[in-house]
Amino acid sequence: MTRRLEGRVAVITGGCSGIGLATVERFAEEGARVVIGDLDDARGDEIAQRVDGLFVHCDVTSKGDVDALFAAAKNTFGSVDVAFNNAGISPPEDDSILDTDLDAWRRVQEVNLTSVYLCCKAALPYMIEQGKGSIINTASFVAVMGAATSQISYSASKGGVLSMSRELGVQFARQGVRVNALCPGPVNTPLLQELFAKDEEAARRRLVHIPMGRFAEPREMANAALFLACDESSFMTASTFLVDGGISGAYVTPV
Repeated sequence: MTRRLEGRVAVITGGCSGIGLATVERFAEEGARVVIGDLDDARGDEIAQRVDGLFVHCDVTSKGDVDALFAAAKNTFGSVDVAFNNAGISPPEDDSILDTDLDAWRRVQEVNLTSVYLCCKAALPYMIEQGKGSIINTASFVAVMGAATSQISYSASKGGVLSMSRELGVQFARQGVRVNALCPGPVNTPLLQELFAKDEEAARRRLVHIPMGRFAEPREMANAALFLACDESSFMTASTFLVDGGISGAYVTPV
């Protein structure tokens, strides 16, 4: 291993499953001290022990919880060098705009978009004081194109994450803080597996649009996050980092 994150402290939300868990493991392999923010206390403690990190119970829609998460990272390990703001949901109640009620809309916006605002707001003062830092916000390929299977609030929330990441990346570039949006294509995570279980046809419609002919694995997204976190991406900020198997570049997909 090259230990590309040696001596750095990384805060990862949604770190107990899917992309978040794969990134916790990958960052730890590269030498980072990892702080996990999640609601899953049992898994969080076990994962943190395994990677010699720290677990903090965190509701990412709560400003108090989010502020406490980043303060714990600073107070325990001495800095906040990387923030991977990754927590998100995609509930079945979020569907066509004609079928999605206001409560479902608001819940997705709170978890997927407001949480990223709160995490960036909490992380930035530490990074500005240090004069360096990398913020990575999980958006989606649906932030740059229409989704074949409608999830109106999810798509809108990820568009908001992308736009906010660009603005912050520009605003804080000369203070040494980089802010980029990671835009995954469909990933083989519990969220996608749940979709397969509930609606196989909807899942197949997603697969047919991917030129590579498969879903991504969580570790592939973790590797993309690692690139954005480390110095190899030192001239990247305010970027839309698409890791989507070719979806956004395809007009038609060969079968």
